[in-house]
Amino acid sequence: MLRDEYPLYLAGHPTETTARLDVHNKYTGQPATRVALADRATVEQAIAAAAAAFDQTRRLASFERQRILSHIVHELGERYEEFAHVLAGEVGKPIRDARVEVGRAIDTFRTAAEESVRIVGEYLPLDIGPRSAGCEAIVRRFPVGPCAFITPFNFPLNLAAHKIAPAIAVGCPWVLKPASATPVSSILLAEVVAESGWPLGAFSVLPCRAADAEPLVADERIAKLSFTGSPEVGWALKARAGRKRVTLELGGNAACIVDRDADLERAAERITFGAFYSAGQSCISVQRVLIHRDVYDTVRSRLVERAAGLRVGDPLDEQTFLGPLISEADARRVETWVGEAVRAGARVLCGGRRQGACYEPTYLENVPRDARVSCQEVFGPVATLEPFDDFKAAVAAANDSAYGLQAGVFTASLDHAFYAYNELQVGGVIINDVPSFRVDSMPYGGVKASGTGREGVRYAMEEMTERKVLVLRGAGGVQA
Repeated sequence: MLRDEYPLYLAGHPTETTARLDVHNKYTGQPATRVALADRATVEQAIAAAAAAFDQTRRLASFERQRILSHIVHELGERYEEFAHVLAGEVGKPIRDARVEVGRAIDTFRTAAEESVRIVGEYLPLDIGPRSAGCEAIVRRFPVGPCAFITPFNFPLNLAAHKIAPAIAVGCPWVLKPASATPVSSILLAEVVAESGWPLGAFSVLPCRAADAEPLVADERIAKLSFTGSPEVGWALKARAGRKRVTLELGGNAACIVDRDADLERAAERITFGAFYSAGQSCISVQRVLIHRDVYDTVRSRLVERAAGLRVGDPLDEQTFLGPLISEADARRVETWVGEAVRAGARVLCGGRRQGACYEPTYLENVPRDARVSCQEVFGPVATLEPFDDFKAAVAAANDSAYGLQAGVFTASLDHAFYAYNELQVGGVIINDVPSFRVDSMPYGGVKASGTGREGVRYAMEEMTERKVLVLRGAGGVQA
């Protein structure tokens, strides 16, 4: 369903350029389409258009913003299969997972439509002492201004939705730079936005080189930068962002704890999904599995058995569970990291083989804590297994990481559940499911190297607005 060529969108208008970006089919490795490529001057034009459009977007009534978002929801539903097949081609995402991503994007925009008419403020009595007798105040939220969004390759539609939908909901213009490996779904989304009633100057979607995107970070007309990607890039962007607000959704190497009293069958089922969906290319993919020693052998055998039954291959095959990684180079990197762990004493329980850009679902045990497959983000279908004897020690092991995005805990103990919630150094603790669990309305973000700020529609809307107080002194008095 990919077309031969796609334009970029500059100030809401489809725009051709002389430079082109080749987009490859991630399974075949063959060129699939080409998109227009923006240069630095085009990026600066987009910022200027967004800044000029802010006076219009900030004045849109709540019902108008809701109507715009509802139109996007409708059109995504009408073009469901088109978007899904584009994701299967440009990402290499299995078609079943691609449909899930489209559905999640619809949920994200629908939630934003609902929240757009619920941006509430508060009333404050200020008469806390004689000096402020007769004073009161109201507090409202106002949009911060033009926003810059940079999105990654792994969920290019829904992660774009998580930035765009809240911005429209509060009235912020925006410029989006999609990942160069997967720009097509964002361009299709721009087609939908252009027909929605959102002011045309108030958005741009610009595939471009990283160097040409620099104004999105440095330009003071941008009030907020939201970046999803690697920690190395994210923290460097924040250092150059100046006074603007910054939200960073970065990496992880998520731990999942299986307690001795857990539902072992459910744990095995969900860990299999969490470790290998999207070929492990998720910031909250299960990477470290900590299993109580009393049930370690049972859980290990169930995990290995389930992994062996997963089909790897063509994303358009309805039975495929794992498609390719985003590139053969990434698959080779995963292969290298696994090889390093094996040479350091790790044992391969299943998988461990690469074919082109595809890598088999792989479990390792006896992995040294300083091996890259343990302490860094694999971003591939590899997870480590490790036994523990004491639940507190398992929580400490989960915390022994530079990252802190989400963690999963399978347990029947309410005490252990709340201990994990209190002590795990992460942005989210998922009880009786994997850290890969996410509902698009919940707050989502990390601590430590995993980022700063929160997404999830209502929480992102809060970060795209600022409070303004109106103080009323002696209001309501009646003069004779």
